[in-house]
Amino acid sequence: MKRVFLAAADTISAGLGFVAKAMVLILIASMLYEVVARYALGAPTLWAFDIAYMATGVLFVLGAAQALREDAHVRIDFLSSRLPMRLRGLIDGLLYLLVLCPVFGKLAWVAGHRAWRAFQTGEVEAVSPWAPLMWPFYSAIMIGLAALALQLAAEGIRALASPRQDDTFKLEN
Repeated sequence: MKRVFLAAADTISAGLGFVAKAMVLILIASMLYEVVARYALGAPTLWAFDIAYMATGVLFVLGAAQALREDAHVRIDFLSSRLPMRLRGLIDGLLYLLVLCPVFGKLAWVAGHRAWRAFQTGEVEAVSPWAPLMWPFYSAIMIGLAALALQLAAEGIRALASPRQDDTFKLEN
């Protein structure tokens, strides 16, 4: 059961990481189009700014779970690096499972409600001349936060079961 959960969390994170990579391509393409339209054709777009901030937000939040899976988040561990591996695993596991996972789960729940309300009301971006619907953006944020909460649970279980080996660079005295 534990192995199935961990594999499912990793698979979801990897899949959303792939979608985040695709969002980078969308971001680049939209910005290139905007530059050409604005400076070469003298016809700026109404939608480029909205696509840019939405794509950036989505790629950030969808890639967060994959980054956690690969242990790629920035970590300042000058204190914890001095602790025994077992204690570090216990601290990481408990923080992931009892603090961070519930917090990000709650954020995903709030984002889901926000997406649903935006869908029901037909909410659009109020300050944009393009006025795109907001529920797809809010839904992507909710999916990314939920995936991060799921990956936090998986990493918490892993940390409690067998903490990661320390592969950080250590300065020699």
